[in-house]
Amino acid sequence: PGPDQPRTGRHRRAPGHRPGGEPVSAPIRVLIADDQALVRGALATLLGLEPDIDVVAQAGTGREAVALVRERAVDVALLDIDMPDMDGLATTAALTAMGTGCRSLIVTTFGRPGYLSRALEAGAAGFLVKDTPPEELAEAIRKIAAGLRVIDPTLAQESVIVGPNPLTDREKDVLRLAVRGADAHDIAEALHLGAGTVRNYLSSAIAKTHARNRTEAARTAETNGWL
Repeated sequence: PGPDQPRTGRHRRAPGHRPGGEPVSAPIRVLIADDQALVRGALATLLGLEPDIDVVAQAGTGREAVALVRERAVDVALLDIDMPDMDGLATTAALTAMGTGCRSLIVTTFGRPGYLSRALEAGAAGFLVKDTPPEELAEAIRKIAAGLRVIDPTLAQESVIVGPNPLTDREKDVLRLAVRGADAHDIAEALHLGAGTVRNYLSSAIAKTHARNRTEAARTAETNGWL
């Protein structure tokens, strides 16, 4: 859906009523997934101060987050990118595929343009960095729960400047190993490719990243969030 289109799938639970008959909106049910317990706790405490937001679950891994979304009827999942078992991007894709109506908001330290595009491709409804003020985060959750999309404006601008990821899947595989210091022979062995084929992939990746060598190409791709 576009930024102004309401979400589809499971709807939030119907509001109740106060004793006098006045309707009460159901709180937005939120899950927080981050592998750092202090960060999870801090976010839960801050969001718990909002009368219309209810933190119903916390997870330390992506797989745990997916399981809790199934159990707790979550409306909005706040996901870090760097998590064990399943990172935030893969978790977003899994939640999108589940079709429960839970919408994903990436909240991460890694404000890289490539991560933004990959998150949106996975079905994320929002992308913010962790230094976002608490009141802005709470408002982003409200907008996402209402079916809108929220993107950090600075990161959105950088994403336009950097452009889409130019690397193929195989070039990304090769650079992921190169960034760890592997040479062409090691990469060929790890990926079950010929050394000449690996050199061709490296040459193509170097050209696409406008780098001088494979190390610089790998660093550029990593910095842009393309890997």
